Amino acid sequence: MAMLELSGVETFYGPSQVLFGVDLAIESGEVVTLMGRNGMGKTTTVRSIMGLLAPRRGTIRFAGQDVTGLPSHKVARLGIGYVPEGRQIFSNLTVRENLVAIAANHAGVAQPWTVDRVFGLFPRLAERSGQYGRTLSGGEQQMLAIGRALMTNPQFIILDEATEGLAPMIREEIWTVLETNLKEAGQAILVIDKHPEAMARLADRHCVMERGRIVWTGSSAELTANKAMQHRYLGV
Repeated sequence: MAMLELSGVETFYGPSQVLFGVDLAIESGEVVTLMGRNGMGKTTTVRSIMGLLAPRRGTIRFAGQDVTGLPSHKVARLGIGYVPEGRQIFSNLTVRENLVAIAANHAGVAQPWTVDRVFGLFPRLAERSGQYGRTLSGGEQQMLAIGRALMTNPQFIILDEATEGLAPMIREEIWTVLETNLKEAGQAILVIDKHPEAMARLADRHCVMERGRIVWTGSSAELTANKAMQHRYLGV
């Protein structure tokens, strides 16, 4: 049984259909990417999973439970951590306050994430623990958004454009944390990103979206080798 499974998901914004029968399954401990050009339905897929948009048709199951259309706070309590596009940290709270504000351990994890563990992943945050969120750089805000999601001790994490607009050095630091700390620990992750080379290193499997449909899936080796697909759907 897949940890997360979407079957025939169709989602609309008012009368406009954005997702057309999306099927996606992610196993426990698996890292999967969702790639595609802007406006192809990636964020709508994530918003449908998180209960921010209710699919009109299809089902979404998490850990065997039907979560289709559940409100977002209930989806989060079931064990999905969400790092949204644009970070959306609490700008008027300090770094430490951001981390503890939504900390939870609903699943009773034996060794839950703590502020010190997050600081171990991202030493920059430790240096800025007393600073307000609004004073951080874009890269530091993204690190904080990831750390905040980890503090909920999720079974599954969704990262929506986690490195968008960041300097190459900061992107590399975040990818390294995902690869060497979270993936190796068996954390299941869905990553939305636009960098095939980095994603081929990080993920187990890749899905490409075009106009609200998943049009290609494959392994990292297949992604790297298929330059024609990259050019057609990713603009690479």
